[in-house]
Amino acid sequence: MTTSTLAVRHRLAERGIDPQLLLLVPATVFVVALFIYPFCYGIAVSLQPAQGGALAAYRAFFSDAYQRDTITTTLAIALPAALFNVLAAVPIAYRMRGRFRGKRLLTTVLVVPITLGTVLTAEGLLNFLGPTGWFNRTLLSLHVVDQPITLTHNYWGVIFSLVITGFPFAFLLVLSYLSGIDPSLERAAATLGAGWAQRFFRITLPLLAPGLATTFCLTFVLAFSVFPSAILVGDPSGSTRVISIAAYEAAYVHYDYAAASATAIVMGAVELVVISIVLGLRSLFYTGSTAGGKG
Repeated sequence: MTTSTLAVRHRLAERGIDPQLLLLVPATVFVVALFIYPFCYGIAVSLQPAQGGALAAYRAFFSDAYQRDTITTTLAIALPAALFNVLAAVPIAYRMRGRFRGKRLLTTVLVVPITLGTVLTAEGLLNFLGPTGWFNRTLLSLHVVDQPITLTHNYWGVIFSLVITGFPFAFLLVLSYLSGIDPSLERAAATLGAGWAQRFFRITLPLLAPGLATTFCLTFVLAFSVFPSAILVGDPSGSTRVISIAAYEAAYVHYDYAAASATAIVMGAVELVVISIVLGLRSLFYTGSTAGGKG
């Protein structure tokens, strides 16, 4: 290390500046360039409609029931999908904390859907759950049903797609949080006579709750931004017309970029509200810090 480098470090230390904070500069530039600037630009565009004043695009969105209902439609899809993915991931990840034969193979099978992509997943759902898919053909051949069950091009098709693509992500996050909880806590409780249910609900779950809240927020954001699934295996003009479709139509069908930006800003605001509620509620489940902490 050169003398000049040491001198710079000493001067920064005298001013109370940790030189290691300079490592945050690239990350800060990245966040500003790819997130903060586009967000601010989107707000500026949404406030410049062709006519009607600065807030005209927002008034048009909320005054039109066809547009406004996309919020509840998207929430009705994203919230159940995210909640199911998190709840389904907990027991599976809990059982896979330890070492056992075939763990790597089972983990690989569970996370493979991440590599498929939304389009390939939708194509698989159409081939398997479609009116002429394997599932319906099997039911018809066994005379279980008289006509095919409609599981695609509707609400359920989108839910299935979000579960298939979102569960591996939730599973990996929950597994990582569980790995951060000291297993000796449960062993100590077991020696005191606590059953598995008491150990899980009194020890593991309170420590895991902050991680579950974070996992839910991340999976919710992924589900709330659903677009390809809502079109490929949903009903984009009806029951699965989500807010991202409304933004796309405003931008590339009507070429109203102010309306598209306003829709995107509303979309981000709804996500922030849900995330704020979840992160605010997680403190109700966390009872204190321990070795192994919050996962």
